[in-house]
Amino acid sequence: MGKYFGTDGVRGKANETLSAEQAFRIGRYLGYYYSRNQKGRILIGKDTRLSSDMFESAIAAGATAGGADVCLIGCCPTPCVAYLLTRETFSCGVMISASHNPYHDNGIKIFSSEGVKLSADIEALIENYMDGNEEIPYAQNDAIGRVISYHEGLDHYLDWLQSLFDFRLDSMHLALDLANGSATTTARQLLERMGAHCTVIHGNPDGVNINTNCGSTHPQSLQELMKTGSFDLGLAFDGDADRLIAVAPDGRQINGDYILYICGRYLKDLHRLPGNTVVSTVMANLGFFKAMEKAGIRSESTQVGDKYVYECMVKNGYALGGEQSGHIIFREHATTGDGLLTALKLLEVMHRTGKGILELAEGLKIYPQLLVNVPVRDKQAAMEDPQVKAEVEQINAELQGNGRILVRPSGTEPLVRVMVEAETDELCSRYVYRVVDLIQERNQ
Repeated sequence: MGKYFGTDGVRGKANETLSAEQAFRIGRYLGYYYSRNQKGRILIGKDTRLSSDMFESAIAAGATAGGADVCLIGCCPTPCVAYLLTRETFSCGVMISASHNPYHDNGIKIFSSEGVKLSADIEALIENYMDGNEEIPYAQNDAIGRVISYHEGLDHYLDWLQSLFDFRLDSMHLALDLANGSATTTARQLLERMGAHCTVIHGNPDGVNINTNCGSTHPQSLQELMKTGSFDLGLAFDGDADRLIAVAPDGRQINGDYILYICGRYLKDLHRLPGNTVVSTVMANLGFFKAMEKAGIRSESTQVGDKYVYECMVKNGYALGGEQSGHIIFREHATTGDGLLTALKLLEVMHRTGKGILELAEGLKIYPQLLVNVPVRDKQAAMEDPQVKAEVEQINAELQGNGRILVRPSGTEPLVRVMVEAETDELCSRYVYRVVDLIQERNQ
């Protein structure tokens, strides 16, 4: 990770740790960098949070001042930006979003023309300019860029998604939690176009209600709704609609581990699972690894972050990977997680097999898991503390393979995340707080 770029772009609290001036400088360097030989063309999308308009204007102003033309999609999912970059002629793309974070946070995710996260080398050049270590020229005369409305890009994305599936959803009753975010521009529209009857909650963004007690990180209201009606499936998206958590008719949560398990077995049966392997991260549940082994499917783990999952998939030719959070990548179709694509893939499995979501999930037993975020001044120092490391080793020895403890730094916030899986909730709590209390004691 760089000084400003974390695992998922530049992120911070709007106008505190992430300012409009910084956004302008990012835009200006992108405009300059991609217009050195010929006029660049930069695509910008955003989510529904209040500060997204401000950052969109700042980045667009910087990029046009640097010499590039800017195409504005407006509010859209992050995967919409990634898709358009792979199908149309753009120098790079920018998504303004802090994903599942509260509205007061925001982020700037930058994608290459191939629809993948920008290389570390270019991120380092942007950071160097942000710190004032380099002077770059302003575009002059007719080299100044234009700002162009590109709302039709969203229609192109939805048409493409629909083209991937040849079945109808006329008999399906779906409950949708749109997180008051980017999914409000896509999910209901496409699913109803395909014939589904949709009941929507949290579908009225006002700039400050994105992810507030809703969406994939807070699916409780969707779980309660599922228990009250005759729904076939519940679908909860996050703020920028690149993640999906499903909910069964009885209110049970179907997280990313379940989705990988269901889709992995389905692709294996169709002989469309290269290497007979599914890629997950170290945060996948221990029960997931055991269930995949029993199903005859190999699991490969990466560090947390869809960027690392995708890199592993590309390097080894794998087709399916993702995270417990619901960030699922189907490499045949996309370069990043896509909540709506994932929803359609789940519905495809249900349609083709004639099975409900709970029947498809049979065979995966999720171990109790407890994750606690610990605020720290210095993430690296906390991770390298010898007493903390010794305590983690001791706990893993005590668990004897019937659980595990994982301690890792947040990629976007000043936090250390402590996670324990064990056979009971009591054991999870006991072991988690042994480490949490020690970190807090050592960071006073």
